Amino acid sequence: MGGDPGKLIKSVKGAAQKYLGVGFLLGFFLVLLTYFTVSEQFAISAPNAIRRSSPGHAHPSPSLITPAEEKKRQQPPVTEEKPPKAEFAAEEKPPKAEHHAAEEKPPAVDVEEPHTKTEEDQKPVADGGRSSIGGDGATREEGAPAKKPACDIQGPWASDVCDVTGDVRIRGSAGTILIAPSIESGGNPNPQEWLIRPYSRKHQAGIKEVTVREMASAADAPACDVRSPVPAMVFAMGGLTGNYWHDFSDVLIPLYLQAVRFKGEVQLVVENFQPWYAGKYRTILKRLSRYDIVDMDKDDKVRCFPGAVVGIRMHKEFSIDPAREPLGHSMPEFTRFLRETFSLPRDAPAKLTGADGEDNEKVRPRMMIISRRHPRKLMNVDAVVALAERVGFEVVIGDPPFNVDVGEFAKEVNAVDALVGVHGAGLTNSVFLPTGAVFIQVVPYGKMEHIGEVDFGVPAVDMGLRYIAYSAGVEESTLVETLGRDHPAVRDPESIHRSGWGKVAEYYLGRQDIRVDLERFEPVLRKAMQMLREQQ
Repeated sequence: MGGDPGKLIKSVKGAAQKYLGVGFLLGFFLVLLTYFTVSEQFAISAPNAIRRSSPGHAHPSPSLITPAEEKKRQQPPVTEEKPPKAEFAAEEKPPKAEHHAAEEKPPAVDVEEPHTKTEEDQKPVADGGRSSIGGDGATREEGAPAKKPACDIQGPWASDVCDVTGDVRIRGSAGTILIAPSIESGGNPNPQEWLIRPYSRKHQAGIKEVTVREMASAADAPACDVRSPVPAMVFAMGGLTGNYWHDFSDVLIPLYLQAVRFKGEVQLVVENFQPWYAGKYRTILKRLSRYDIVDMDKDDKVRCFPGAVVGIRMHKEFSIDPAREPLGHSMPEFTRFLRETFSLPRDAPAKLTGADGEDNEKVRPRMMIISRRHPRKLMNVDAVVALAERVGFEVVIGDPPFNVDVGEFAKEVNAVDALVGVHGAGLTNSVFLPTGAVFIQVVPYGKMEHIGEVDFGVPAVDMGLRYIAYSAGVEESTLVETLGRDHPAVRDPESIHRSGWGKVAEYYLGRQDIRVDLERFEPVLRKAMQMLREQQ
């Protein structure tokens, strides 16, 4: 084994360098492979990772979700709409327990229910999860441009309203409002559909939903039997109407908000049409629309309109919030509208002071005391009249009729400077008072102050009236006589409120009358007189 040792060393050194270079190369590729593998895993699992792709080409990434989890995800979410908590109520009162106006024939119990949330504090939802694909089952195109939904879905309690311009076709008896795209548009690639209850209380029983449906093509639209030159205003007359307060709070005020902008050039299309309602409020309805009312449920024709508003929405109970849509309206504007509608002459109360600031002794302000035949009667009304006359008022008794045009009684109310009555639907007539008049609500015994404030107190201030609340004490309630002092309704009103709205309505609205303590009530009447003097 001979040989040159120098050559052997050079040979081994060259081989080592060669294998070392190969090793570096292999190591580089191994590190690069590891980097891509780790990066890919990060892109899959990191919740905020973004995978970039060229526009219009989506690349699905692999999923680590199990098949069972994937199946669960694909099911539509279940949304449970819970009723709002009323101030004293554990549950809503069923429709059969609806309360009735002071001027109606007496029912078994005359009950006003506590009122649920309206549009206050409700955040808009894009379509409430109720929009769908078109009726032909076509899926939506990903590339189609977004558009403003025809229907404004305002969450679980504020009522839904659709405001549509363009070709609208209504099949009344079928309860469908169809929105046809224009021929020029080439169609609607993403038609939607909504179910709308056209009443101001979104979950009111007895009101049918109507279907508002966008059509994919103008060719799909049914032929017109009747063409209207003006838009349609679709709403329901049912629900809690029949109670004077609800007639205004639930229908007339919300309807005014939606319809007044048309200045009469709109046609009312009414679900659950009530002939008595249309008769009693015909003067108001004719002011809002110059066209015949369409009884939607009985109408078999296809009526075509150049637009439609479907549904009505209240801002708050028996009032208007100028900051809410439709913007810029107010209760003084609404009461002025009523005075113009019924040709009521007085915008302000009588002047009790002259130009020199001295009292005008020749002028006696008029006071109306609303009469009730049902529970919550004013038991000593004659004594109250005598007291008011001693204070300086001329007193009349108001007895509003139920089934006649409301305009006649409106004139009587507009002629007075102060209105007095126990909490009840008859106090709704405060809308006809001149701005600046005094409104005194006698709140029944039983911790009913909150209900009195919501139903009449806040609206009175919103109307520009001078409002006074007088809370009856236990000794002024006939419950002491009929139930005894040891009954929970007399001794512990809070326990009755904890029992739920049914018991509150039974005892404090349905079973008590009020005998006003004249000594306590006299300062209230004197304050009312002073308010009338101060505003001159």
